Amino acid sequence: MTDTIGKEFMRKTRYANMPPSMQDQGLPQPPLELPCKSMLEKIALPAIEDVSIPSMDVTQALGQRKTLRKYSDAPLTLAELAYLLWATQGVKSVKENAHTFRVVPSAGARHAFETYLLINRVEGLKPGLYRYLALEHALVLLPSDPDLPMKLSEASLKQSKIAHSAVTFIWVAVRERMVWRYNERGYRYLHLDAGHVCQNLYTAAEPIDCGLCAIAAYDDEAVNALLGLDGEELFAIYMASLGKK
Repeated sequence: MTDTIGKEFMRKTRYANMPPSMQDQGLPQPPLELPCKSMLEKIALPAIEDVSIPSMDVTQALGQRKTLRKYSDAPLTLAELAYLLWATQGVKSVKENAHTFRVVPSAGARHAFETYLLINRVEGLKPGLYRYLALEHALVLLPSDPDLPMKLSEASLKQSKIAHSAVTFIWVAVRERMVWRYNERGYRYLHLDAGHVCQNLYTAAEPIDCGLCAIAAYDDEAVNALLGLDGEELFAIYMASLGKK
């Protein structure tokens, strides 16, 4: 029934005027997670079941949420970081290696983001550039420029909060993972999905006394170059600096 309704919807909307997608052409879908071609270290994260987070009513979390641009020098714990990563990209289940169900919604369960992290102050972690492996709930330390915090700040129109944050989340869009199903309309869904993810981060930060600032003002070419992204198939779509209040 659901497939029938979906096909009828596509027939009656602008989907009907689009060329066949890669999915329609029977091409294999992209992997659920990008392979990690270069890593210096892999770090297992605490399972969400083992993480203790202070209780807070969701109404209170939403009501007191506000953008925070200045942070204390206090570090995050590894458990707190694990909780924030779970809240923004946590995998609840994998279905037949075809799609994942996660804590956040995504168009067609495409979940076309990889989470990069500029880590400055997290207990037990070296400062540097990391990537979250959502399927394993683990971090990998990536090779990066020692001056990355300042260079990323400069590339983000001199927003110094990036260099002074405990962690800056950088969501990287994997273009093919979304357009495989939705063609050019997939670009719209990528931006909608980025909003879902960042809103979850805002809400999840409140119980652990953190705040953040969503960042969309940056030099795309400069940021992508700093992260080793080509800017077309892989590109930074949204960022958020975060730290203790």
